Amino acid sequence: MEGGAQGGAAQGGGGMAGLMTGRSTFGGNKRRRTTSHSMSEAQEGKIKLAFFVAIVGVVLTVLGVGTEFWVELSAPKTFYSNQTCLTAHYGLWKGCTKTLWVADIDPERESCGPAELHGESNCTFFKFFTTGENAVMFQKTTQKNLNVAAAMLVMFSLFLMVMGAICIVMALSKEILFFLKPASICFILSGAMVLLSLLVFHQSVLALLASDHTVPLRHELSWSVSCIGCAGAVLVVGGALFLLLALPVSPWQRCLPQKDSSS
Repeated sequence: MEGGAQGGAAQGGGGMAGLMTGRSTFGGNKRRRTTSHSMSEAQEGKIKLAFFVAIVGVVLTVLGVGTEFWVELSAPKTFYSNQTCLTAHYGLWKGCTKTLWVADIDPERESCGPAELHGESNCTFFKFFTTGENAVMFQKTTQKNLNVAAAMLVMFSLFLMVMGAICIVMALSKEILFFLKPASICFILSGAMVLLSLLVFHQSVLALLASDHTVPLRHELSWSVSCIGCAGAVLVVGGALFLLLALPVSPWQRCLPQKDSSS
């Protein structure tokens, strides 16, 4: 009877030890799961570098959106008179007409311009978003639907950039890699919308030129469009970098597995 009691006590002690071992194992697994979600210093440095790339795209977008040098329209430099000529440039929100002296223009250039030359300028904001009126330049009428669509695409892309930046700040402050996935989606979509806005804006320029043929015009996309195009590409690259950093296993490690130290 005494031996049986000792055996039962030993079996109970073994059960309690197993239960405590299970608890400690569960706690260890929980700690390991928590550690796997935290980021190392190397990961934090890579995230900051990718965030810098995305910020460059955001700055280029703001620079392009805030300026009115998306397209330049130039009439022949001797169309109105032999002394002065007329050129125009506009963006999403504002258009400017400029009177230049023919003597200041390159003799080899047939049209008026470029708009950077010194001259008398007159700038007005478009009324697409207030009264809904179309603008008239060189007796040609804009298509407000296309202009408004291009502006709305850019504004929504800026909203996505802000959301992506908030996700990255949360990922760095909380050390949670999960926020990299929504941030990558936000930046990739914002870059795609920026590039799409360029296509819509170019269609609006073509519609403007086709509205009237009284004044022959030469058009060329200006430096603001270059900023927007570079911004869209940089934002897509930044979003792709965040997506790669969010993957549990690096693609390079998956494609090129490291050799064991024993071999």
